Amino acid sequence: MNATIHSPAHLADISVPTPIDEQVTFRKLEVLLTFLETGSLGRAAERLGTSAVSVHRALHSLEAGVRCTLFRPEGRNLIPTEAARELAEVARDVLRTMSEGIRTTRAVAGYAADSIRIGSLYSLTSGTVPALVMGLRLRRPEVGAELVLGSNADLLRKLRDGLVDAALLGEPAPSPDIETQLLFEDDIFFATRRGSPYAGRPSIDLATCADERFVSLTEGFVTHDRFHEAFRTAGYAPTIAMTTGDIFSLMNLVGGGMGCTLLPGRIRPALPGEVELIPLDPRFRLRQKICVAFLRTRERDPNLLSLLAACRSYATELDRQPGTDPRRGATVPETVTIAERV
Repeated sequence: MNATIHSPAHLADISVPTPIDEQVTFRKLEVLLTFLETGSLGRAAERLGTSAVSVHRALHSLEAGVRCTLFRPEGRNLIPTEAARELAEVARDVLRTMSEGIRTTRAVAGYAADSIRIGSLYSLTSGTVPALVMGLRLRRPEVGAELVLGSNADLLRKLRDGLVDAALLGEPAPSPDIETQLLFEDDIFFATRRGSPYAGRPSIDLATCADERFVSLTEGFVTHDRFHEAFRTAGYAPTIAMTTGDIFSLMNLVGGGMGCTLLPGRIRPALPGEVELIPLDPRFRLRQKICVAFLRTRERDPNLLSLLAACRSYATELDRQPGTDPRRGATVPETVTIAERV
């Protein structure tokens, strides 16, 4: 008698992946990436804290596990093939995904890292960042903070790559992978050197500034975007004398007479004495929404939840006491490590 076995409908489309050889491990993929980045067995061994022989053995074991040629011997050196470079691209994604998976697994289980990496715009370091870090310390005193500075574009990229846990930045465009929580809204002002023809005016009509020289932030910063939005409203492209990659240098360029610019009000505590902020005429007035952004996959991380609680308290304090702005200048706490400036 012939019998036909019918599989359940919900299993019909499930494809069974090819089994991965036990010789292919996360550690060996890390060795592969390090070897390709350093270019030699010796330098890879030094970075990994092992011997060149161990690196060589791991690479050959990996080659056996994937069952294809990854390296071509040339004297005492190994020359990676295109197959090795292809595997490295996949390995980079796999390791990043696994690292994120372990982090979210620990968060679900109630475990968190002993530090949190916070990305921030340069302009938020004089008041907002210290206030939030101090709020975080009240809730989780055992957690250290690492500060990574950059533009909006830099911070969004680092957030998605897992290089920061949260980012303080201008509100990004809606995205299914990112959640945001509003901190405050900030007005944009005309910035000029004291003693200039514009100094002391009650407001500035940008339409009358077509012959003026301006300085600006580079592309990727939220203030750069608002700068060009204002001049589109004015109906002309401004003459840009110089661009720079951080807002503090931009203020100094204005103070040095290189040109005028548009700046957010939150930098007022750090403003050089020779620079004056003047409101824009009503039709040119713009606001920036400053928020904390984080990946939806991280929304249950205990450290992140504590930071978000500190952000809510900060925003509430701003609303409650509009006359005493918590964005005023403050010192970054000693527990914060400034990791890099980008």
